[in-house]
Amino acid sequence: MRIVDAHVHLWDADAFSIPWFRDELRLPRVVTPTMLREAAEGSGLDSAIAVQVADTAREGRWLAETATADAVIARTVLQFEPDGRRPLGATAVDGIAFSGIRAAVPGSAADLSDVAGLDELAATLGVTGRVLELLIRPEQLPAAAALTRRHPMTTVVLCHLGLGYGELSDAWLTGLTAIAAEPNAHAKFSGLLSPTRTHAELARMARVAVSLFGADRLMFGSDWPMSARTHTYPQVVAAVRRALPAGDAPAFWSGTAERLYPSL
Repeated sequence: MRIVDAHVHLWDADAFSIPWFRDELRLPRVVTPTMLREAAEGSGLDSAIAVQVADTAREGRWLAETATADAVIARTVLQFEPDGRRPLGATAVDGIAFSGIRAAVPGSAADLSDVAGLDELAATLGVTGRVLELLIRPEQLPAAAALTRRHPMTTVVLCHLGLGYGELSDAWLTGLTAIAAEPNAHAKFSGLLSPTRTHAELARMARVAVSLFGADRLMFGSDWPMSARTHTYPQVVAAVRRALPAGDAPAFWSGTAERLYPSL
């Protein structure tokens, strides 16, 4: 089984400020492509998409340069505002190679009305053939569906199925159904394994995701090395494969990510 991992992270907490990084998370201060290859050995990893963890142009440039120099990290998704006073849509990306930009806004309003420049960003990414990723909470899914509907030419990708470690609520299912109804909406089956989540719960999420999106609008993401706090890379792959109704669907494991994300 060949894997294009749609969601991994690289970072250097010694060189760049990472707002959320804390020692109690038990994560390495530096994460490299070599560490990813070693963690994923024997799992079928062919390439991966690295998602930026901080919010500066300097770190974004480092991530893009790291990916360009590596055979496995083939694509990057940026997440930054060079100036905190500027809206997302005015983010300067001159001279940085990237396949998409993630709006990580789970702390924003449910209707996303306080996320300045989000429509501008969506429109710009659509024109340039790049992906808009959304890291949001379940209550924001209806607003994300409306945003996706307003920009039918933009590829929108929902991180962590719009749920992450959250509860499998009726509100989540209703919101996920709304965004999945938009043909330009896609989702990553990523960041869903937790110490308390059962196989039955993971299998239910997989059935829901495949039913709503189909394998050709879904993609596997390990969320490594965040996932490594509780599961090894092979354990993540095995758990997802076991939960997925069509366990070996090529689109889910590699095809969707390769189709959606432009190579660097």
